Amino acid sequence: MLNIFSLSNGRLVQEEIESLEELKQFQPIWVDLESPTLEEKRWIKQHYGLSIPEDATDEDIEESARFYEEDNGELHIRSDFLVDDEDDPRSVRVAFILNQHNTELKSCGVLFSIHEEDIPVFRLLRLRARRAPGLIEEAKEVLLKLFDADAEYSADTLEGIYDDLKKVSAQVLDGNVTDSDAQTVLADIARQEDLNGRIRRNMLDTRRAVSFMMRSKMLNAEQFEDARQILRDIESLDSHTAFLFDKINFLMDATVGFLNINQNKIIKIFSVASVALLPPTLIASVYGMNFRVMPELEWEYGYVYVLLLMVLSAVVPMLYFRKRGWLK
Repeated sequence: MLNIFSLSNGRLVQEEIESLEELKQFQPIWVDLESPTLEEKRWIKQHYGLSIPEDATDEDIEESARFYEEDNGELHIRSDFLVDDEDDPRSVRVAFILNQHNTELKSCGVLFSIHEEDIPVFRLLRLRARRAPGLIEEAKEVLLKLFDADAEYSADTLEGIYDDLKKVSAQVLDGNVTDSDAQTVLADIARQEDLNGRIRRNMLDTRRAVSFMMRSKMLNAEQFEDARQILRDIESLDSHTAFLFDKINFLMDATVGFLNINQNKIIKIFSVASVALLPPTLIASVYGMNFRVMPELEWEYGYVYVLLLMVLSAVVPMLYFRKRGWLK
């Protein structure tokens, strides 16, 4: 899918392009390629003279190849954006290309973004830019606003993690955590820990991208201040992720502690039962001896007597243990 965004009355106007002829009709400031086909890449090459690298959205490229500037003035930035999916939270790699110096090419002043799937941050920016006139005036501001929206999206996700952890905390601190409950709680905690870690990694990546833009001297004074504000927002998110990690560790330790308590209860019951069965075992051992002189062997009621004695010797300790609360 190939979408272009042009400015009209201070607002971004989106157009979906289905042919090279349609592409030639517009003068966009942002060209967004979502899972582009070879034909769509060819249109970009023919009209803008821009070659999209084959590894633009690869996850395993060298870190040094994620932020760089070509000799022809093309600025390349590869950054990750968070997708807080209920079943599969993940980060999506996006490649940005911006030519801001080579005026001989039609790509000058146009931001190109390449990614494999739609991203919530992109949808959020498109919605805001359509409703708020003057929000975006050039391609560099599109890039800054995307990073700003990414930080805001991560902050909203952190709030969702905290709300979920509050529910888990209420369940854990209730005190009645069974083994099945603990299994569910641990799965929830593990998911929140993974998501929190992804947010922290995503913010680190965003900080590097914004810092690269500031070092490249591509921003004017107002845009430079906006970039500094994004970095300040990211710093505040870092402290919040650290707080959530502490809360997650506490809930994890508490849940594991309840599991240990449940296991200790089972072991305690077995220990009490084995102690209660010691007297009957002793009685059975005594009357299992093969001595010639044992008066009870000739007694008519000896068998019944021994059985009753064994039962009584087991019941009395059990009643005592129950009274002391050792069977709970």
